[in-house]
Amino acid sequence: MALSDISWRVIELETHDAFMNMALDEACCESVASGVSKATIRFYRWNPSAVSIGYFQSLDDEINIEACVAGGVDVIRRRTGGGAVYHDFDGEITYSVMVPEKDFCSTDGVRLGITESYHEICGWIINGLKLVGIDAEFKPINDVIVSSSGKKISGNAQTRRGGVILQHGTILLTVDVKKMFSLLKVGKEKIADKMIAAVEERVTSVAQVRPEVTREEVYSALMSAFTSGKTFEVGTWTTEESARAEELVQERYRTKEWNEMR
Repeated sequence: MALSDISWRVIELETHDAFMNMALDEACCESVASGVSKATIRFYRWNPSAVSIGYFQSLDDEINIEACVAGGVDVIRRRTGGGAVYHDFDGEITYSVMVPEKDFCSTDGVRLGITESYHEICGWIINGLKLVGIDAEFKPINDVIVSSSGKKISGNAQTRRGGVILQHGTILLTVDVKKMFSLLKVGKEKIADKMIAAVEERVTSVAQVRPEVTREEVYSALMSAFTSGKTFEVGTWTTEESARAEELVQERYRTKEWNEMR
């Protein structure tokens, strides 16, 4: 099956806490794997703001738990790899794509590998940014950078389980590097200052490139770009997916066993 033959469900922008956001991704993957639900694209925000760590990271090594608790910031472990990410309620739009591996193929029917699938989905982000006047490009293996500056504006992560590709990522509307580093363990003050400066040299946001562009305009552009050329319908979570997500919140994503497993 070529990409153009996939029938998609699109879940419009919604807001959940970190635990439900990750549980919905997993519940959807299960439903897509069983063939009950179509390949799915969803957009979401995080309330309260949260820090997510990659599957292979150590919570104690990466996160300043006391600062997160004091700031009302959730902490959660993702199913995908990569580093710690601060998800600000006002500062980003997040997406997830859940699609059967067997269907995510080139026009000649060859399944897309990891780099190729990152390139494809990140291309949708690039097309969305172009609609709001930002020229961007793919930087392997999983970043989108602004062409003029080379600074990262979107980070992405992927996992493949049960025959389903899950890719999720953030499009930065604003970026507060100092806030991010206050929630992470980065060593002594002098080192932290150097790291903050280094990150500010590498990372940017929609607000820094096109300050007049609103969140609503970015979301509209992403929705248009992600659905362009696709057969899709705007849908909702099934009763079963919602119930399964609630189970996963309690059984996994809120538990110490999961979040402190490393």
